[in-house]
Amino acid sequence: MVDPEVHERITACRAELDELEEQLVKQLSEVRAERDELAVAVRVWQRMSEQRADERATAGSPVVQVAGRAVWLVPDRASGGAESALPADYQRILAAVRQAGGPVATRAVGEALGLDTGVRGKLEPLRGKLTKLADRGWLHKRGDGKFSVRP
Repeated sequence: MVDPEVHERITACRAELDELEEQLVKQLSEVRAERDELAVAVRVWQRMSEQRADERATAGSPVVQVAGRAVWLVPDRASGGAESALPADYQRILAAVRQAGGPVATRAVGEALGLDTGVRGKLEPLRGKLTKLADRGWLHKRGDGKFSVRP
């Protein structure tokens, strides 16, 4: 017969090991779930990298399809493209900013292009194009919201 004190120690040890086993199973489950999420993230990253590579390969095309609509592609100035690579609207905007000879507000560019500048809603698309040209390195956007041509 087993001594009751030894039996109690064995039972306590078994309970400790059972608890440790539960913790390890839970940790293992969490590690496997995280590893699966990481695998998904890697696949998504690879897919996005492939898409970006495809986009760069077709960057010479001035028009791309977004949600079934044709959208003009404005290339980065740093890519070495000439101004002629820009869509005609953007070339006219650059010419208007250049003619201003210094920092110019969106309203003044709109006036130079013959837009109805009395309606704010008509200037917002122009402001978006000016900002896109600034983001792509063709123009410089100042802190006061005015635009100037980069040298």
